Amino acid sequence: MIPTREQARELVEQYNAEEFLRSHAMIVAGVMEWFAREHDAGNEEYWYITGLLHDIDYEQYPEEHCVKGEELLQSHDIDQSLVQSAMSHGWQMTGTPYQPEHIMEKILYGIDELTGLIGATAVMRPSGSVDDLEVKSLKKKYKQPSFAAGVSRECIQLGAEMLGWELDFLMEQTIMAMRSLDIVA
Repeated sequence: MIPTREQARELVEQYNAEEFLRSHAMIVAGVMEWFAREHDAGNEEYWYITGLLHDIDYEQYPEEHCVKGEELLQSHDIDQSLVQSAMSHGWQMTGTPYQPEHIMEKILYGIDELTGLIGATAVMRPSGSVDDLEVKSLKKKYKQPSFAAGVSRECIQLGAEMLGWELDFLMEQTIMAMRSLDIVA
């Protein structure tokens, strides 16, 4: 089954009590929906749900991230194609066997960590917003390994490469996507 937005949100809340993780899921979902409009029009809902469920297991099973996520989603009879797409964001970082193959999966792989970096950069700005954030400022923070140290620059770079995009383009598009959301970074 492909869950509705409400069903997916309930699953996220069932397994994630931390507001930061819930917020991250909503941001990634919204960014994925934004990208779907350009790259897979008509399937925005699927992209959104995939983004919403991608970290379902992270709070309770950080050491088994994506492996437990697969189990949790399967236990709720979630369609296997959605499970694979959502868990592919952990390729080469977790025990997931799923390599990003489709454009949706490659975008998820690149933007998952990038949304965190953008959010951390935005809150440090005088405006506290992505509305005036430019790629140049984001790149400065990207190049500082101590800033948002938990963000994998390698994943962001590899995501851009898998897509055949310049890093600056991925950053610009993700900033624009986050600007479109009603969610504070």
